[in-house]
Amino acid sequence: MSNLPPPPPPPPPGRGQQPGPQPPSGGKGRPAGAGWPRWTIPVLVAVLVGTLLLNQVWPTDDGEKRSFTEFVTLVENDQVVNITVTNGSNAITGELKDGSKFTTTVRDNFPLESDKALLEEHGVDVSVKAPDSNWLLNWIGLLLPIILIIGFLVWMNKRAQGQMGNVMSIGRSRAKAYQADKPSTTFADIAGYEGVKQEITEVVDFLRMPERFREIGARVPKGMLLVGPPGTGKTLFARAVAGEAGVGFLSVTGSDFMEMFVGVGASRVRDLFAQARKLGRAIIFIDEIDSIGRKRGAGLGGGHDEREQTLNQMLAEMDGFETSEGIVILAATNRPDILDPALLRPGRFDRQIVVPLPENEERLAILKVHSRDKRMGPDVDLEVMSKATPGMSGADLANLVNEAALFAVRRGSKQIERIDFENARDRVVMGARRESLVLSAEEKRATAIHEGGHAILTVVLPNSDPLHKVTILPRGMALGVTWSLPEERHTYSKDYFDDMICRAMGGRVAEKIVFGHLNSGAANDLEQATSIARRMVREWGMSEAVGPMAWSGSQQVFLGEDLMTQGREYSDDTAKLVDSEISRILHEQEARATEMLIKYRPALELVAEALLERETIDGAEVAQLVHQSLDGQHADAASADAADSDADSANAHAD
Repeated sequence: MSNLPPPPPPPPPGRGQQPGPQPPSGGKGRPAGAGWPRWTIPVLVAVLVGTLLLNQVWPTDDGEKRSFTEFVTLVENDQVVNITVTNGSNAITGELKDGSKFTTTVRDNFPLESDKALLEEHGVDVSVKAPDSNWLLNWIGLLLPIILIIGFLVWMNKRAQGQMGNVMSIGRSRAKAYQADKPSTTFADIAGYEGVKQEITEVVDFLRMPERFREIGARVPKGMLLVGPPGTGKTLFARAVAGEAGVGFLSVTGSDFMEMFVGVGASRVRDLFAQARKLGRAIIFIDEIDSIGRKRGAGLGGGHDEREQTLNQMLAEMDGFETSEGIVILAATNRPDILDPALLRPGRFDRQIVVPLPENEERLAILKVHSRDKRMGPDVDLEVMSKATPGMSGADLANLVNEAALFAVRRGSKQIERIDFENARDRVVMGARRESLVLSAEEKRATAIHEGGHAILTVVLPNSDPLHKVTILPRGMALGVTWSLPEERHTYSKDYFDDMICRAMGGRVAEKIVFGHLNSGAANDLEQATSIARRMVREWGMSEAVGPMAWSGSQQVFLGEDLMTQGREYSDDTAKLVDSEISRILHEQEARATEMLIKYRPALELVAEALLERETIDGAEVAQLVHQSLDGQHADAASADAADSDADSANAHAD
């Protein structure tokens, strides 16, 4: 249970990228050089089987087939002139007096003595011959092993050539190359961010008309680093710059340089810049450059040798060309604090362009861009929705519009309506509703009291954000959510953080007042409150006892801090003072929340009853219930004063 909405979910993986050049094909979807065709083995097997059966299926001209009984009858009738007996077989061939030929199958022990006597008696000429040999079968036994050995050697040679080709190409750049007409993205496709567009217009003008800069002697930055949270459109800006300038565009990610072999990344960097020089004027875009541009010498083992070699080669290449060559490097990262200082010095990445989260007007423009190809209902007000989505990036807003469309489809509607946007925003911000979770009556009332405490303090505290809605429907990991809409601001006062901590304590305090005991439902609230109080003391100087001192959070080892030499930034006495100040702030705000909820106890009961009845109420209704309870208290107080006045008058008359 939380009085603060969880942060929006991260944007979906994967930037749409246009497909790069496809590998050459060696047939129907088969890459070239992928080995023998699939039909090779079946054909070879068919040839071998056909050769073995050749003798049996080959047609012969041996004459009419006769049975052995007919053969004996023909001999007895002196019709047989001669016969030929083939050794090792049960077949004989012969010739009759009329010149016709015949064949017959005899028994295994033919000829017996009686058979010889019969043939001699009737003058039959008998000849014996060896079986005919098949020269192809004789040679196939010798040639087949040789053919198989040669085929195996050829196959191994092709495999070795393919592997050698892969090894030889391992140092080539994996950048995706786009021609002048690709990408077609321009600044018109990016909503808002006029300040960012103005900053990088210089690069576009230089690539279009470099002579204007040369005449004056102006030098355009070699490299520009786009810095901002995830999902704000850094990659989209780089593609738009290439589309506006109409020059070649080489896109690569930092992870494409990393390989298990030392030196491969440096080779790919050299090949990348060589490709850019061949294009003449070009833009090299390196996405997620922090994967190879981290501080050198960082980590437990002194750093990663392959990554550092790649970074060294990139630093050398960026120094190795002049701006007159027409090559500009754009890079994007959301972690500029971990980049190596040598990468950010003038002459390499001269300029850092911040791409922040969109403001209200920019969110409205982004929503219009993502909604223009969707069927919107008449009750959808994108301006109201843009005000209700502070802190969302462009990717979050695109996801919001898509979720609204999905909700409309589930409802069976043919257009997206306001209720779909409301449901989509609740899902994105607070999480999906857990339909399968059923709370008992006791748990449901405890949740209503808990969320009612958050809601009451959100309404009555002077520096709190406006309350949007409160619900006891389980969403995400919470049993209930109190959702406020933070106003857009860039600095925050101490009073604002005090009210935020007090509001976080509201659920815990409300349960303690009503039930007289505590439960585990306030774990997330206490975590948020403690985090805010710690930063107030350690980082923002909002403690009188600690004074104007700040200590940042613990530095990670991989960011360049040495594990053995890193020590605590303050003494034990200061640590005790910091802990005591954090405890003081939390206890003060808990006491303040207790005092206010005791004062507004009737309003707390009304809000809890409304939540138990309808499960979800909006901020305006909570404010109305608070005012209703105050009016009732004033009426009760007025009645009590009137009764006291009447009693005093009666006593005076009696005196």
